[in-house]
Amino acid sequence: MIEITKILKALSDETRYKLVKLLIRHDFCVGALATRLNISESAVSQHLKVLRSAGIVKGDKRGYYTHYYVDQQVLKETANQIARLSRITSEEQIFH
Repeated sequence: MIEITKILKALSDETRYKLVKLLIRHDFCVGALATRLNISESAVSQHLKVLRSAGIVKGDKRGYYTHYYVDQQVLKETANQIARLSRITSEEQIFH
């Protein structure tokens, strides 16, 4: 089961949200992400650390560089949990 609060906190930062949007379309290394977002590589690394910790982003070592990508299943599970939350009625038990 995913930790939804950790995922939502990770996505609540605008820069991390932009990183995820980039990484959904294509996998990138830190340098490429820094160039595209016009921020330092160290800032990208710190943001990726949070996203990796939440399980949203994973990395594959390719030679000298690590290329990062989004774990689409985590986003789908998060979306499903939010959708289920929107369907809870006042008569249902919230905590199962």
